[in-house]
Amino acid sequence: MKCNIIKRISALLLTILCLLPSLLFCLSGCAAEGIGSDTVTLYVYNWGEYISDGSEGCLDSNAVFEDWYYDTYGVRVKVNYSTFSSNESLYAKLSSGSVSYDVVVPSDYMIERLISEDLLAPLNYDNIPLAKENLLPEFFGETSEHSAYDPGNVYSVPYLYGMIGIIYNTTMVEADDPGLGSWKLMWDENHAGNILQFNNSRDAFGTAQYFLGIDVNSDDEAEWRSALDKLREQKPILQGYVMDEIYNKMENGSAGIAAYYAGDYLAMYENNPDLEFFYPKEGTNLYVDAMCVPKSAKNKEIAERYINFMLSVDPTYGAPAIANAEYTYYASPNQKVVDDESYIEYMSEIKEDAYEKMYDTDAVQTSTYKNLSGEKLMLINRLWEELKSDVTVSAGIYVICGIIVTVLLGLFIFFAVRKKIRNIY
Repeated sequence: MKCNIIKRISALLLTILCLLPSLLFCLSGCAAEGIGSDTVTLYVYNWGEYISDGSEGCLDSNAVFEDWYYDTYGVRVKVNYSTFSSNESLYAKLSSGSVSYDVVVPSDYMIERLISEDLLAPLNYDNIPLAKENLLPEFFGETSEHSAYDPGNVYSVPYLYGMIGIIYNTTMVEADDPGLGSWKLMWDENHAGNILQFNNSRDAFGTAQYFLGIDVNSDDEAEWRSALDKLREQKPILQGYVMDEIYNKMENGSAGIAAYYAGDYLAMYENNPDLEFFYPKEGTNLYVDAMCVPKSAKNKEIAERYINFMLSVDPTYGAPAIANAEYTYYASPNQKVVDDESYIEYMSEIKEDAYEKMYDTDAVQTSTYKNLSGEKLMLINRLWEELKSDVTVSAGIYVICGIIVTVLLGLFIFFAVRKKIRNIY
C-alpha cells in the first residue's frame, strides 16, 4: 500500500514537472506581451522590408497601431506580421485557402486577379476615412488614372508605389558605356557574370518586353515567345535570378547590374554609394502596391482600421504614413506625405536627387501590368519553367531520342557479346 502511494505521488510530481515549463512559458509570454484571452490577433501579410519596424530608432508602426487601437477602442490587438517576396507567392498562399490573413498588400495586377477570383472583400470606407482625405486623386477614386486594376478602389487602398529601373555599380560600368539609359545594359556581354535578373516571371518577362517594344499585356503568344527568346539569350551572361538576395549582391559589389525597384535602389545606395540608377528609355513598369482585406479575413473591421492608421500623418502616433515612406524609400500616393517638409528633407539627406528620382518622373515612359487571362497565365508559367530549366520542347525530343539510341546500342552490344560467348563455348 505504501509503495502504491509513493508511486502515485511520484507520478503526480513527474506530471507537474513536465507541465511546469509550458505553464511558465505561457504565463511569462502573457505577462510580457499583454496577450490574454481578450486579445485579438490581426494577421498582416506584406512585402519584405516594407514597413517601418522600429529598427535603428525608426517608428515601429505595428506596435504603435496596437497602442493606438487600445487607446481608441479599448480592445487589445496583437499584429502577427509576416512577409512574402513576390506577388506569385502571395497568390499561392491566398488561393490555397490554407491560411487566413486580415490584411494583404499585393501589387496592382495581382489585385485585379484576386478580385476576378472573388478572393477580396469590398471595403467599408466608414472605417477608412483618411483614404479620401489624404490620397492623391491620380491614385484613388472614380477618375484615378493609376487604379484601373480596381476601378473606384472598391477592394484596395494604395499604400506605396514606384517604378522599375536599372541599378548599376559605377566602378564596374563606365560613364560612357553605350548601354546606360537602356535595357540594353542588361544584355551586354561585356558585363557577363555581373548581371542579375528578376526571379519572378512577370517582371523578368517585362524587362525583355520593354526592350523589344512589346506590350507587357500582350494577348499574342508569339510575342511572349519572342520575349522568352530574349531572356534565353540573356541567360548565359547572368550571374543569377534574384529577389531579396539582390541587396547583399549589389551592396557588397559581387554583382554590378540589376533590374529592380527604385525604392530598393535607395536602400542599397545607403550601404554602397558607388551605385547609380536610371529608368530605361524604352519604357518601364509603374506599379502600385495596395492594402486589401481577403474575403476569408476574420477581423475585417479591425483590418480596415489598420489600413486607415497606415494612412495617418498624425504626429501623436508617429505619423505612420510618413514613417513607412521614409523607411522603405518607396514613393507615397499620400498627398500629406509628398508635401511634408520633413519628409522632403529626409529624402534629400539620403541622396541629393532622391526625392526627384521618386516623384519627378513625368518624362519617363511607363505602363502597368494588367491581369491576364487564365490561358495566358498558364502560358507564362510554362515559358518561365522552360527558361529556368533551360529545356525546350525540341531539346527534350533530342534528349529522349538520345536515350532511346543509347538503350538500343547497349542492347545490340549486349546480344552481340552474348552470341560471341556462346559461339566460343
